[in-house]
Amino acid sequence: MAVGATGYGLSLRLYLLAQRHFGAARTGSVFALAPFFGAAAAWALGERGAGPMWWVGAALMLAGVLLHLLERHAHAHDHLPLAHEHAHTHDDGHHLHHHNPMPGGAHSHWHQHDPMRHTHAHVPDAHHLHAHGAE
Repeated sequence: MAVGATGYGLSLRLYLLAQRHFGAARTGSVFALAPFFGAAAAWALGERGAGPMWWVGAALMLAGVLLHLLERHAHAHDHLPLAHEHAHTHDDGHHLHHHNPMPGGAHSHWHQHDPMRHTHAHVPDAHHLHAHGAE
């Protein structure tokens, strides 16, 4: 049961957190590497069935993941008014509402975002649904 809870439950929790913080495309490319880690572990334990094309595929997958992880997207953008509920903290530049007392970590409740314009690096998420064109 511990292996199942860790291997499935914890991995699913980490996957969902990664989607929230890295975006779906980046998370998918990182998780797609899992079979290559398993194959590398098998190779380290003595399995030598990986042919030249396996190594080419592994190198291409690694290059794709590195491109995804190293890409930075930042520009001035507008946020429209938005009301929603989700887990958040108050140190991200988007959650500017106040509490009394102010919680120290992540918490969830219905909240309103006022319109704002600012610049920072971001990935597509609930706060960055703006279009990209000639900006």
